[in-house]
Amino acid sequence: MLLWINGPFGGGKTQTAYEIQRRLPGSVVCDPEHVGSGLHRMLPPGLRGDFQDLTSWRQGVVEVLDLALAGHEGVVVAPMTVTDPGHFAETVGRLRGLGHDVRHFTLLAERETVLRRLRERRFGHLLRLAGGKGTGAGGETWAVGRLDHCLRRLREPEFAEHLWTDHTTVPKTADRIAVLAGLTLRPRHEGPVRTRLRQAGLGLRHIRFD
Repeated sequence: MLLWINGPFGGGKTQTAYEIQRRLPGSVVCDPEHVGSGLHRMLPPGLRGDFQDLTSWRQGVVEVLDLALAGHEGVVVAPMTVTDPGHFAETVGRLRGLGHDVRHFTLLAERETVLRRLRERRFGHLLRLAGGKGTGAGGETWAVGRLDHCLRRLREPEFAEHLWTDHTTVPKTADRIAVLAGLTLRPRHEGPVRTRLRQAGLGLRHIRFD
């Protein structure tokens, strides 16, 4: 089974994916953004647009996820924003056409909620810069510029199932996805402080600089 977790940039996709992976034995996270980051590194900076517009990204994501699903016994989790219906058909649609059990979920939130999360992510980015662990990227600025488009497109019926996350936590969102997919997650045994620290560390590790 593939759990494709969609949503706006800063919507909690990666945090939710790793919460599921942490509590679902045998599951793995296969992030389609790594394919795009690799393609960006191959291109001169001036040619780095939206990597989803590259046919090689869409084909590569399908090929890699098809391989993972065919060769791995556990659940595969893919956190990735996809708002273009054509790109959605060429990724999620193609994987379904290959016979895979793909469960698609879109995490939604009000605009102000997502902006707050992006500001928190920006703060983590500045901490990394202060520690000498990267150079400026402007990823959050790009995400804010795309936010209204993402929220408008992802509310369309073709991007269901929709899960609103304004007033819930990442662990509870993971629980909801598991129930809808017919999966059972291990119980949580950590307190809120430890959860927050773990999530902050995960956020820092997944800041992109490409």
